[in-house]
Amino acid sequence: MKVLSFKVSETLDRKLSAVVKRRRTLKSVVVREALEQYLDESHEVRSGSFLELAGDLVGCVKDAPPDLSSNPKHLDGYGR
Repeated sequence: MKVLSFKVSETLDRKLSAVVKRRRTLKSVVVREALEQYLDESHEVRSGSFLELAGDLVGCVKDAPPDLSSNPKHLDGYGR
């Protein structure tokens, strides 16, 4: 498990300490659970395969040659 260090305000620390005392657990457990819940509910975090995330882009190029990756003539000068 990775270690993360950060600063919190006095108010936030008091709230966190109260929850820790009631639950009889560690601050790291409460913070980890809260962070996991926040990130699971966040619309900013994307999950899924690359195909699922970029599926709307599949087939969006209309004028490319169909054999671009396998036709040697398209690779002339590649890497120079």
